[in-house]
Amino acid sequence: MAIFKGAGVAIVTPMKANGEVNYEQFRDLVEFQIAGGSDSIVVCGTTGEASTLTHEEHLDVIKYCVEVVAGRVPVIAGTGSNCTQTAIYLSQEAEKYGVDGLLLVSPYYNKATQNGLYAHFKAVADSVKIPVILYNVPGRTGCNILPETVVRLCNDVENIVGVKEASGNISQIAQLAALADGKVDIYSGNDDQIVPILSLGGVGVISVLSNVAPRQTHDICEKYFNGDVAGSCKMQLEAIELCGALFCEVNPIPVKKALELMGKCDGTLRMPLTEMEEKNVVRLKKAMEQYGIL
Repeated sequence: MAIFKGAGVAIVTPMKANGEVNYEQFRDLVEFQIAGGSDSIVVCGTTGEASTLTHEEHLDVIKYCVEVVAGRVPVIAGTGSNCTQTAIYLSQEAEKYGVDGLLLVSPYYNKATQNGLYAHFKAVADSVKIPVILYNVPGRTGCNILPETVVRLCNDVENIVGVKEASGNISQIAQLAALADGKVDIYSGNDDQIVPILSLGGVGVISVLSNVAPRQTHDICEKYFNGDVAGSCKMQLEAIELCGALFCEVNPIPVKKALELMGKCDGTLRMPLTEMEEKNVVRLKKAMEQYGIL
C-alpha cells in the first residue's frame, strides 16, 4: 500500500531575514496545507532548500514538522545525500522522530553507475524500517535512475516502495510502469505532468504547485481517481501557465516569491539562490491572478 495517494506538497522552508529557519511561518504553512487537503507533507526536499541546511537544521525541521502535523497526514522526510553514510545518518534520525517515509534523491555530482545507485539506495533502506521513495531528478543530480534499477530495488528491498519521477521523460516513465507491473508506486515530480503520469498508473504527485494551490492540486488527483478524467485534465491544463511561472527560475525561487505575494512567507532564500528577477515576478503575478490565487 502506498505511503500516500494523491497530492503531497514539497513544502518550502521559510527563513527569517537573517537566514534562520522561521518556525512560526513553517507551522502556518503546514496548517494551510492540511486545511487545503494536501495528502502528505514532504519536508526538506529540493523545494525545502535542504542542500543549504546544516545537518542540525535539517533534522530540527523534520522533527518540528512531525510534531506540528501530529499524525493528521503522512510526513515524508527528504534524507538523501551524495554520501551514503550521511544519508544513512539522516534517515535513521528521521525514523526516530516518527516520519512515515523517506524520500531519497539520487547521489548528486558523484554520478554513480546503476550498480552504484543500487548499492547506495539498498544500504540506506536497509538501515531503517520505514518505507522509502526514490527521487529521480537527473536535471539536478546529473544521474538518471533507469527503470530497470528502480524495479530491481523495489523487488529486492522490501521497504523501497516507489519513486518520485522528475526526469520529465514520459517515455522512460511509461517503460518504468510497464516493467513495474504494479509493484512500484510512481509519483509525478513535475506539476505539469500529473495527469499523464496518473494515466500510466501513477498514484500521485509530490508537488511544488501545492504550496500555493493545495486544494486544486489535490483535486486534480482526486477527480482522476474518481473517474472524472476529463475534469482532472481540465484542471491540469488550467494550471499549466502557473506551473510554468513557478519554474521560470530555479525552484524554489518562484514558489517562495509566490508565497510572499500571498502573505504566507517572507520569501527569504539562502545563497546561492537569489532574489527573483523583476520581469519574472511580473509573469508570476499575472499567472497567479489568472489562476485566482492572488
